[in-house]
Amino acid sequence: MTFNLHHKAVTTSTNLDAREGAPGDVFTADEQTAGRGRLDHRWLSPPGKNLMMSAVFNVDGLTPEHVSSFPLMVGLAVRDALLGFMPPHAPRVLLKWPNDVLADGRKIAGILCERTGDRVIAGIGVNVNQTEFNEEIASCATSLALLRGNNDMRVEAVRDAVLAALNSRFETWLSGGFAAMHADYAAVDALRGHTITVRQTDDDAFPVHGLCDGVAPDGTLIVAGKSIFAGEAHILASGDINTYA
Repeated sequence: MTFNLHHKAVTTSTNLDAREGAPGDVFTADEQTAGRGRLDHRWLSPPGKNLMMSAVFNVDGLTPEHVSSFPLMVGLAVRDALLGFMPPHAPRVLLKWPNDVLADGRKIAGILCERTGDRVIAGIGVNVNQTEFNEEIASCATSLALLRGNNDMRVEAVRDAVLAALNSRFETWLSGGFAAMHADYAAVDALRGHTITVRQTDDDAFPVHGLCDGVAPDGTLIVAGKSIFAGEAHILASGDINTYA
């Protein structure tokens, strides 16, 4: 698909901008005044340091079950793109269901997908040149700059790599669903094999605790034999998730 770029120096939120867009439109900004992550978490970023981008995709005619795995496809695409910027001997880049990309066990990118009619907005934030984080997230965040030892990367280069990877992954996902890329996801699943807790967000369900068996081919997370359709997961057991094989 062809992407049409729209950039602002300052905006409220690129996801809000994208609600007025058509499939193929991509909205970026140097600064967001009200950036959001999943579950209304704030996404804070110094001006001009990181990639803040929202792309619009057409999902007309797809079933709700098919569309539910869209964020997992986006996560794979973002990971694909970031691998091209990693230094030699970089830590493994893993995916934490449903929306985080981790490097060295820390969050380097986050995803917020929102459906509006026959379109889905893929909101993507990548820490590119940021080297300092506020106290709240300093222990669990990283960036390409920290991993590479320099903070002079072009954010536009990261944007273009993410869009190219999205284009490829989206076509595969359209025709085959998440099942077509399930093996790729399983190979980089940060949660599988760990004892975790999941705060479910569907139907006000209770938290689920137990051993994670990974992500199923339909995109649900399997914890203690239970399928989780939506929620926020946290690893309970100690250990370095980068050692997962």
